[in-house]
Amino acid sequence: MIEFRNLTKVFYLRGQRKVVADNINAVFPTGRSVGLLGRNGAGKSTLLKMIAGTMDATEGKIVSDGSISWPVGFAGSFHGELTGGQNARFIARIYGVDTDELVSFVRDFAGLGGHFDLPFRTYSSGMKSRLAFGVSMAVPFDTYLVDEVTSVGDATFRRKSAEVFQARMKHAGAVVVSHGMNQIRQLCDAGAVLENGKLYYYDDVNEAIAHHNENTSK
Repeated sequence: MIEFRNLTKVFYLRGQRKVVADNINAVFPTGRSVGLLGRNGAGKSTLLKMIAGTMDATEGKIVSDGSISWPVGFAGSFHGELTGGQNARFIARIYGVDTDELVSFVRDFAGLGGHFDLPFRTYSSGMKSRLAFGVSMAVPFDTYLVDEVTSVGDATFRRKSAEVFQARMKHAGAVVVSHGMNQIRQLCDAGAVLENGKLYYYDDVNEAIAHHNENTSK
């Protein structure tokens, strides 16, 4: 369960006030995969960062009764001088996961070949994302946060990513940000629309998509 309690987030950019969250009160139930929809610039990624705890709210708070992942595929916390394998081992130790099992899973899943044993700083952006997605999926969380990550890589990797993610969803929930409605339907069973700082939750993902489509058609 993820609960938003009087959540407010305000930015000031070049003297302009931008409200991303305007006193939001809502609940994402335990075990649901929620598609987070909204126009470009509505604040979806900002809301995801607040759920992850990497960005503070201006007022209010977010409460959860389970573990929440970092945004899946986020590579910003990896050390550039460590190899892919060393970074994976470091994450395993932090989260108390069996080190050898995690490294074995990531090595196979990311498909980096010999690059897995080279410094992270030498990776292309696509390689970094593949490693980050593999590490994210290797750690068991109650809720996974996903921001367009399954678009990384070629068709084979995207298909493999979707399959692994769906397997995780049998035992966990998620909050998914994507501009692809087919992907939202594939990965999510509920939805929420962020519009002008307000959040509208729907138990049926198709109702959320209909709301979003209505907003974007205006």
